[in-house]
Amino acid sequence: MSEARSGFDQEAATGRRVVEARRTHRLQGDLRTPMKKHPLTSLDLWAIPRVGAPCPAPDGARFVVPVTTYSMETNEGTTRLWLEPEHRALTTADQDSGQPAVSPDGGRLAFIRKHGEQPQLHVMPLDGGEPERLTDLPLGCADPRWFPDGRRLAILVPLLGDAPTVEGTRKLAKARADEPVKARVTEDRVYRHWDRWLTDGRFHHLFAFDLETRTLTDLTLRMKRWFDLMDPTGQYRISPDGREIAFAACRSRPPHRRLRWGVFRLSVAERKVVPLTLPGAAQAERPVYSPDGRFIVYGIQRDPEFYADRVRLVRYDRRRRTQELLTEDWDRSAEEWEFGPGGLFVVAEDEGRTGLFKLARGAPRRLARGGTYSNLRISGGRLFATVDSLRRPPEICSLLPERRRTRFTEEALRDVELGRVEEDVVVGADGDPVQMYLVHPPGGGGPRPRPLVHLVHGGPHGIFGDSWHWRWNPHCVAARGYVAALVNFHGSTSWGQTFARCIQGRWGDQPYRDILAATDRLIRRGIADPKRMAAAGGSYGGYLVSWIASQTDRFRCIVNHAGVGDLQMEWASDVTEGWSRALGGEPWKNLAGMDRWNPMRHAKGFRTPMLVIHGEQDYRVPYDQGLQMYNVHRAMGLPARLVCYPDENHWILKPRNSVHWYGEVLAWLKRWLR
Repeated sequence: MSEARSGFDQEAATGRRVVEARRTHRLQGDLRTPMKKHPLTSLDLWAIPRVGAPCPAPDGARFVVPVTTYSMETNEGTTRLWLEPEHRALTTADQDSGQPAVSPDGGRLAFIRKHGEQPQLHVMPLDGGEPERLTDLPLGCADPRWFPDGRRLAILVPLLGDAPTVEGTRKLAKARADEPVKARVTEDRVYRHWDRWLTDGRFHHLFAFDLETRTLTDLTLRMKRWFDLMDPTGQYRISPDGREIAFAACRSRPPHRRLRWGVFRLSVAERKVVPLTLPGAAQAERPVYSPDGRFIVYGIQRDPEFYADRVRLVRYDRRRRTQELLTEDWDRSAEEWEFGPGGLFVVAEDEGRTGLFKLARGAPRRLARGGTYSNLRISGGRLFATVDSLRRPPEICSLLPERRRTRFTEEALRDVELGRVEEDVVVGADGDPVQMYLVHPPGGGGPRPRPLVHLVHGGPHGIFGDSWHWRWNPHCVAARGYVAALVNFHGSTSWGQTFARCIQGRWGDQPYRDILAATDRLIRRGIADPKRMAAAGGSYGGYLVSWIASQTDRFRCIVNHAGVGDLQMEWASDVTEGWSRALGGEPWKNLAGMDRWNPMRHAKGFRTPMLVIHGEQDYRVPYDQGLQMYNVHRAMGLPARLVCYPDENHWILKPRNSVHWYGEVLAWLKRWLR
């Protein structure tokens, strides 16, 4: 128990000393004299404002941006809306407000604010004034968008499928709350997601709110389709003439044996929904209208068994009713796309960073390349995005050329010293080049072998890119004197479809060899101390460090967060489609193929001390995986430590839990690497 308290207290105490030093410096010292900088702590991370997506006015001269700040006292965050470049707060610090939408005339702002337990629609003058609450919906609403006439707003409204009206949902929700039996019953294949059950029959409907008559109209009567289960916002657009809405939603029906997403067109006047998805597409998403309204561009994936199948862009001609694939031959996966001056602008991962591309004729042409671009918005001929990197938290920038437009994070980072970031390439498995980032300890001190900590990304089809990470920030690790290595092993995205797909059915093969190759290179370079090395990862990263633990004792300790340790147990996950191919087999067929890369089937190789961390609300990798891994280690007499958060899911999201998490991780590393 003493180790637990020392780890947490050390992390919190470090942050408190920093805060007190800043305060003393400002009270007693010359404000022009810079305070001595300190390495990044987890408390610093939570002191940095978190900048969201820009919402530009129609002329592009101004934009609204949501900015979230966190309180350790309340253990919560509050989002305020700011108007830039005036740098004026539009909403108060004591009420959470988000999802801004500027009216077509630029004079009003619609947004979502929590009222009681539920988020409701509000409108206020953009140049100042009191917000007016417009809705009182039983389950709240989300994602407001203005119709082009400025007289109506579209919103997403969750309703209960057994009572799909506002008042019906209100009554049924109350009756369910009063019902003493809380059993969940299903015959569906998909029945829960991430950290919530789907058995309540909740579906989002598209509503129109008339600002003159104050009436709500359900545009999708009797529709029972899920919008995106993680985040339903951003999946619909209104046509430039206001007569149609294109949206993405679930197109499969219960029992969802094959979960499929599609694109639909909604006639606003007729309230009629018709499918649009290109035949043969497994999934479809994110429809966007061209400025003249003639075209709808949306993304599709072809392979239903591979969640990281690259996203191709499809253009639907509303006049001719034809569909055309635009990026079939482009070996990058589109993430965002918006119409702008002279064509379609696309954001896509590109070799460990993100790139901004333009599609006019032929293949997309790269205009700029990362760090990381997200939340692309185009208005008045200007391009805006949220931009971040390994050394820079997100801020709003205009692009082409890139120019920083906000500075919300500067004050919190003024006294923080970040380590040097380096990019390297190693010859990995099968002779393929494998890229990695290195984050060095701050302060220099000359080149010498240091303790090495591999931070292993999840997915497995994702990247540790040139981006600022709030939950696994490598600077917090490097701050303690370690070199943090971020290897983008085989299976990582942004190097093309073949590189991403090649590890299916053999999760522990090339990625394991890539990590060892990177380790050997860092030892040869004199960067890593071969006697003081650790591996830490979450989700698939937790799988890979568990596999590493079963194969070698080169590492002094392991940190396994929400990791897959037993491939058979992962059939308890929330979404199981694609597991047969990804895991190499099924419990009822080809069990040997699954066992080949199953860490738990190789447990006799476990020799390395392991810290196991999990959230009890994790349905993606159910927390029994963590319990099993910990129990096996303790039964074998191996050093192990279990940290379980009853109020967290696959991620650690609460400020105090996060500080505790960093304290546990850093204390475990110090215990074995000092």
